[in-house]
Amino acid sequence: MKRFSICVLFLSILVGGSFAEFSAEDCWAVGLNKANLLCSSCDQLASYDLNILKEHCLQCCQRDENAFPVRRYAQARLEVCTCKFGAYPQIQAFIKSDRPSKFPNLTIKYVRGLDPIIKLMDQEGNVHDVLAIDKWNTDSVEEFLRTHLEMPNDLSDDDYRQSNMI
Repeated sequence: MKRFSICVLFLSILVGGSFAEFSAEDCWAVGLNKANLLCSSCDQLASYDLNILKEHCLQCCQRDENAFPVRRYAQARLEVCTCKFGAYPQIQAFIKSDRPSKFPNLTIKYVRGLDPIIKLMDQEGNVHDVLAIDKWNTDSVEEFLRTHLEMPNDLSDDDYRQSNMI
C-alpha cells in the first residue's frame, strides 16, 4: 500500500510537471528569454506569420499585469559630443538619420566631452530621468522613444485649415 501511494504521488508530480511552464533553460533552447518576455509580445507573433512559436512563447512569458506601467514624458533631449561619434557609431547613425524627425518633442544637444545620454523631461522642461545610452543601437533608441515619449497631436484644426488654403 505504501509503495502504491508513492507511485501515485510520483506519477501526479510527473504528469503535473508536463503541463507546467517551461524552465528558463527550456525557453533559452527555443530562443526565448524567459526573464524579459512579456505575454503581450506573444500576441504579435501572428503579424509575422510565426504562430508556430506562440505555444512556446506563452509557456515562457511573464504576465503583463506584473509589469510596471510605462511612464511617458512630454520631452526628451539626447545629449552627446560629436568627438565621441567614433566610439558610438550607432548613436551617430541615429542622429544623422531621419529617425529623430519622427519625434518632434526630441531635441539633440551637442555637449563637449559627453558620452551619449537621454534626458526625459516634463512639459516645463524639468528633468525627471537621465539614461546612459552608450550601449544602445539605433533601433533601441527609437523603440525607447516610441515607448516613453508622449506623441503630440499631429494636426490641430487650425493647422489643417492652413495647410489646405488655396
